[in-house]
Amino acid sequence: MACASEQEKYQQWLAQINQACGRFDARPLAGEFVGELETSYARSLKLSTVTAAGVNLFRTRREIQQSNDAWFYTVFQLEGSAGIEQDDRRSILKTGDITLIDASRPCSIFWQETSRQISLLVPRQIVEQQCRFQEISCALALSRSLPTVQLSHRLLQESMGNAELSVRESEAALEAMVCLLRPAFQQRDAVQPRKERQFRSVLSLIDDHIQSEALRPEWIASECGMSVRSLYRMFAEKGLVVAQYIKNRRLDLCAQVLRSASDDEKLAGIGYSWGFADHSHFSTAFKQRFGVSPGEYRRRCR
Repeated sequence: MACASEQEKYQQWLAQINQACGRFDARPLAGEFVGELETSYARSLKLSTVTAAGVNLFRTRREIQQSNDAWFYTVFQLEGSAGIEQDDRRSILKTGDITLIDASRPCSIFWQETSRQISLLVPRQIVEQQCRFQEISCALALSRSLPTVQLSHRLLQESMGNAELSVRESEAALEAMVCLLRPAFQQRDAVQPRKERQFRSVLSLIDDHIQSEALRPEWIASECGMSVRSLYRMFAEKGLVVAQYIKNRRLDLCAQVLRSASDDEKLAGIGYSWGFADHSHFSTAFKQRFGVSPGEYRRRCR
């Protein structure tokens, strides 16, 4: 990359990546550099089409701290191949394959020869809601031969090609893609360890009593036959806080109701029915999770 114009092109491409996908750094690889980026938006669907060669794009703790990590990148390989690394796994994506990358953890992408791929931003709360905090295998290449992978490609193409797509429909498309790919991303032993089964049981108990005012850590621990300290430790091992999880679960369910709620349904009543006795607190918490107020969220879903 001795040529000044080529170096300028390289820096310009990296700046575009940082603007569209969050902070990354890059280093040249052997061979001629190719770098192009196209961004597309269809309501809640936000994606970038990256064409690259002769470059390694990576994200360390430093880049993560400088940008939003509330995403997963769902990568659809369109042409060529790419090397993907995250945690202790490295995979080679071939044409038609799909993988998932967690924006909150370091990752690395290698393009030796010309490659073209789509990176779809999926909000973390959608993945959390669909996968219920079960371990997700990132940087795992899902083969184009899998029916769910083929369906996901078609769903993405049809969603992006539909100019009439509403906010609600685009969110449903995202949820459907995560739901389709979830079994493959959660490959693990059929027999879950006792601790994992216990955690699943606690989550089910929370869901069963999510509208109850009695749903507090002390009550949950008592119902599950454990100490409050053990309950806190169980959630902490998943990177969670019990009270925060309950609040976010209630907010997600409120959002589901708001997508189909009529204009004459009172927002305070919807919040109250899911455990938010104070409307001001409900509105503030909802905006922190979804970026807009409950009223604006309902309007957008119209």
